[in-house]
Order: sequence, then structure tokens, then C-alpha cells
Amino acid sequence: TIYRITEKEMKSDHRHELKTNELAEWLGNLPEWTKENLVTIIAVVVVVVVAGALYGWRLYSRNVLLVHEEAEFTNLLNQISGGKMQILQGQEAQGRDWSFLLLQPANNLQAFAKKTSHKRMAAMALIKRAEALRAELHYGSVEAQYLASQTNLAKASYTEALEKCPTIPSLAATAKFGLGLCEEELGNFGQARQMYQDIAGNSDFENTLAAVQAKRRLETMADYQQNIVFKPAPKVPESMTQTIPTGTGQLPNIIPPFNIYRPLEFDMLTESKVPVDANVPGK
Repeated sequence: TIYRITEKEMKSDHRHELKTNELAEWLGNLPEWTKENLVTIIAVVVVVVVAGALYGWRLYSRNVLLVHEEAEFTNLLNQISGGKMQILQGQEAQGRDWSFLLLQPANNLQAFAKKTSHKRMAAMALIKRAEALRAELHYGSVEAQYLASQTNLAKASYTEALEKCPTIPSLAATAKFGLGLCEEELGNFGQARQMYQDIAGNSDFENTLAAVQAKRRLETMADYQQNIVFKPAPKVPESMTQTIPTGTGQLPNIIPPFNIYRPLEFDMLTESKVPVDANVPGK
């Protein structure tokens, strides 16, 4: 046993000695090997450095570009919200149709979807564009031909969004639900109902908002198939100035009757006719 242990130790020492000699020999030949392969070494180092720099720059640029595109997309959505507020203010204050204010943001969303390389963001932009086109029709008074034309543009936008992200349930369901709404607005209720049923019955869309909306739409769809005609708003009676005969030297009553349908205006009082000698001292 003692002999065997000693033999093993000797073999181990011998192997260690051989490795040490090989390492020493390699280190001794390293300067000469370096001189012979200097060009190759420099080329390899340059390639590694350049590849690392390009990868780092690409990663940095991608992150910076993504942040920039997210900010731009948020700004476009804010333009849509701001346009809707201006439309409502124009209708309430001046009775004007400013629904066209949504067309430019809709075009900007389409341009954004074309230039971005982020498919998810592009699909969201196309969906928001379609919603803006449909909102422009809802806020304004348009002819049937224009309604059909703009609705078809919205359908194309929803379809393109669906093609970009068919495997993302939330976006795919939203795009399909938008297509169903477009079919409704074109009067194709059968096709719209089929789309809603497909969304509601798809297990992949079970936890999406569009699935809930589709089910709700199926329940109430019959109500939207009837033409609803609103009565014209009652005409606001024009304010009339009442003049009550008064005695000599008294000003006429120029206070107009109170009208609950009209806001108070401080410039609505007519000028009163003051007697010529009203401010002349009495003789």
C-alpha cells in the first residue's frame, strides 16, 4: 500500500513537472509568436472592438428611438383628445362644425405607423387612426357618400393593424371589434354580428376588453338597427325690448324680458334717448 501511494505521488509530480515545462516553453516562445502573428492579432482585436461598439451603439440607439417614438405617439393621442374638446366647444359656443380638426391627427397617426419599426406601436397607431376617422363622422353632419368613404378608410386601418399584430390578443380583438363597428355604420348588420360572435367565442380574447364590448353589442344590437330621428331643437325666442309709456322727464323702461334659454349679455341694452335739455341747469 505504501508503495502504491508513493508511485501515485510520483506520477502526479511527474505530470505537474511536464505541465510546468510546457507552460514555461510556451511563455518563452510567446514574444516570437507574437511578432510572427502581430498583424493577425491586431486584426482580431479591431474586429472584436468594432463589433462590441456597434452592438452597444445599436442597443443604445434602439432604446433612445423607442423612447422618442413613445413620446411622439403620446403627443399624437393628445392631439386627438384636444381636437375633440375643440369640436365640442365650437358646437356649444358657436354652433359650428369643427369635426374636420380630427383629420390631420388621423393622418399623422398613419404616417407614424408607417415609419416606426415597432409593430405593436404601429398597430396601436392604426387603431387610433381608425377611431379618429369614425369620430370625425360622429361629431359632424356628413352625407352618406362621405360617410361610406371615410368608414372604408377606417376599415382599412383596422385591417392593417390586425395584420401587424395578429398574435397579440388585446390588439387583435380591438381591431376586429372596430371592423364590426364599421360594418354596423355601413348598415351591414349581419357581418357585424358575425364578427362580434367570433370575438366573444374566441378563447384567446376571453380576458380582453373587446370581448366584453362584443358581448354587450350583441345584446343591444337590435336597438341600433332602427333609424332614430331627433326632433329639431326648439327655436329660442328673440329678446324684445319692452317700452312702457312714462311721464314727462322720466326715462323709458329699457330692461328686456328675462330669457332662461339665453345667457346674460351685458351689451344687449339699447341706448336710451335722453332729452336734449336733460343736463341743462334749470332756468
